[in-house]
Amino acid sequence: MTTVSPNLTATATAAPVLIDTAPLTPPPAMRLRELVFGAACAAAVRAAARLGVADALGDSPATAAELAEAVGAEPRPLRRLLRALSCYGIFAETEDGAFRHTDMSRMLREDDPGSLRYIALWCTEPWTWQAWPHLDDAVRSGDSVFHDLYGKGFFDYLHQDAHESAHVFNLAMTTSSTQSALEVAELLDLTGVSAVADIGGGQGHVLASLLEKHPRLRGTLLDLPGVVAKADARLRPGGPLAGRAEIVPGDCRESIPVAADLYIIKNILEWDDDSTRRTLRNVIAAARPGARVVVIENLVDDTPSMKFTTAMDLLLLLNVGGAKHTRESIVGHVVDAGLVVDEIRPVNAYLHAFECTVPG
Repeated sequence: MTTVSPNLTATATAAPVLIDTAPLTPPPAMRLRELVFGAACAAAVRAAARLGVADALGDSPATAAELAEAVGAEPRPLRRLLRALSCYGIFAETEDGAFRHTDMSRMLREDDPGSLRYIALWCTEPWTWQAWPHLDDAVRSGDSVFHDLYGKGFFDYLHQDAHESAHVFNLAMTTSSTQSALEVAELLDLTGVSAVADIGGGQGHVLASLLEKHPRLRGTLLDLPGVVAKADARLRPGGPLAGRAEIVPGDCRESIPVAADLYIIKNILEWDDDSTRRTLRNVIAAARPGARVVVIENLVDDTPSMKFTTAMDLLLLLNVGGAKHTRESIVGHVVDAGLVVDEIRPVNAYLHAFECTVPG
């Protein structure tokens, strides 16, 4: 007999039997090691998205060599990449060493209805790798580190110096807005509402979803001139909703020249407190008594997606000096502005809607 281990014996010709004694939950020291290597996971997701691995993998499992040929990569390092991603449930390895899709890996496909490909790329753009190591500086100062790193503000940098990153940003925001727009349209009760205004509404995906669902509804999209110039094609002249939609270029922090029964403010109250106060007061100045105002935001508390929203909160601190909100901070802002909070409801796992009324 040949001794393989103190607790295991085998014949001289038999292969040694491996016993997996790893605990189901890693101990704290290993968990911390995994966390500090978090950049490796983010980089692996980015690499898979840029290579188009998820798009190359169909419904049947494929080997690393087959995928490497499809995406123009080397088989051995691609297998290492897939192995790392499989540890997080992004792709899965079969018993014969091939790889198959998982729910998460499918969302890296560009054609998936719930695709997060561009969001994954946006959150790992080159500037992020330069900014994250300066988080301690941002925490000390309470302000963005972006200008110190790049000599200009975040959006000026994107549009002047990082055109590819700006393109990815626009695609990521479009993806996110399109996906959540249907959920917002499903959530809102528009009984008694004939006119809705989407304030700072980007390309108008929420407004378009509402107009499609409610054939008698009219709507206005207000955002910066450069943003509304690229509004959803359904809202622009010639589009199927254009007859019931008005597109107004403007800055909601300066004025809101729009009359409506319902005002929607989604994911824009993330600037400094002064800008938030001005926007809310401008809504009240424009609205009639009794008009509804729905503020929709990510929360960093009271949500099942805390890891996601707190990470976005820190990224906002780094790039623009902004912040995500707690339930208390949103309520504080809207009440201070003069609104009455009627109800707070979840839109999905990471968005909450604050239903408010303009008092008489």
